[in-house]
Parts: sequence; structure tokens; C-alpha cells
Amino acid sequence: MNTRIVNCPHCGAPVVWGPDSPFRPFCSARCRQIDLGAWANDGHRIAGGAPADDFNATEPPPATPRE
Repeated sequence: MNTRIVNCPHCGAPVVWGPDSPFRPFCSARCRQIDLGAWANDGHRIAGGAPADDFNATEPPPATPRE
């Protein structure tokens, strides 16, 4: 069986990808929590454009009349 080794996304430590590594792809609970905190504080973002104007609307769109 081939053992796969990945690098922890936070600290770069080698991590065995398997059931013996419960925090994979992170090396520890600490690195996992640091990464989660970065997402919560907008330290990480997914690239994309600004949301459409109607996404930020505070009023619902007008109802469509039924026939």
C-alpha cells in the first residue's frame, strides 16, 4: 500500500494522509483552529466578483401578477 504524505496547509509539516491523522490535512488541532480563525476573520477569501445588486436588496422583488 502506498502511503501518501501531504504538507500541513498552515505550518508545512508533513502529514500522513490516512485514518491515523484525525486532523488531516492539518498536522494538529492547533493548525486547524488557526486556519478556521483566518477564514472567520476574512484572512482567506474565495476569488470572485462582487455580488449582484439584487442580492443586497432589502425589499423583496415585486410580485408577478397571475392570470
